[in-house]
Amino acid sequence: MRTKRRIILSIAGAGTLAVSASMAALAWGHGYTSDPPSRSALCAAGVVFDCGAISYEPQSVEGPKGFPAAGPADGEICSAGHAEFAELDDPRGGDWPTTAVDPGTQTFTWTMTAPHSTASFDYYLTDDAYDPTKPLTRDMLDLEPFASFAMGGAEPDHTMTHDVTLPERSGQHLILSVWTIADTVNAFYSCVDVDFGGGEETPTGTPTSGAPTEPPADCGAWDAAAVYTAGDTVTHNGTVYRAGWWTTGEEPGTTGEWGVWKPTDAC
Repeated sequence: MRTKRRIILSIAGAGTLAVSASMAALAWGHGYTSDPPSRSALCAAGVVFDCGAISYEPQSVEGPKGFPAAGPADGEICSAGHAEFAELDDPRGGDWPTTAVDPGTQTFTWTMTAPHSTASFDYYLTDDAYDPTKPLTRDMLDLEPFASFAMGGAEPDHTMTHDVTLPERSGQHLILSVWTIADTVNAFYSCVDVDFGGGEETPTGTPTSGAPTEPPADCGAWDAAAVYTAGDTVTHNGTVYRAGWWTTGEEPGTTGEWGVWKPTDAC
């Protein structure tokens, strides 16, 4: 029997991470739905554990664009077809935490870590065929987006918000948000678990048990040869900085608004 309780998730600015130098190429992509929190955001924020690589780089769920006619295969939609992110496709027995929603107006927020020329943002919702205990497939979705925002090639802001109108539903559902890039062949996919008319839900099993595997480093002096991951703090030229994702050799104070290092108040 699940225990439902109201929880507040303030993770729109959740840090992004990468697991190792071998994953560095993935660590530079690019954005995810952070509020209501997507599965990627929940893993990165430490609300859900045993997530694998996605905990360290929630912004990297990038796959072929053209959904629903093209794009990731059924059963691999939430991971965008990345085997290393397969934990996102695992329904965990229907026990992903859900955000309480109601039909009507809802604001969605995307957190971007790198700008891209954008075609559109599209939002899809599961229909009555949805089974939260099974991986997401197209036949569980209404394949007409309930909200769509064309951008005509413009680049998004660091934080993008969209006010949408949720259709009538009841019980547990899944919202698929898709950020389609204009000048590449790819799109970014985010799966958001929601409960129409319900409360925030915390699973009782392993998804929220355990502890982060890689605590932040102490606030020592920045070392150009060191490897840092999201949450690590350093001092450099008298300022404390926090890493947003995996990095090495990038000097704090030089990476700019979209860069990995952000000033912070304390270690």
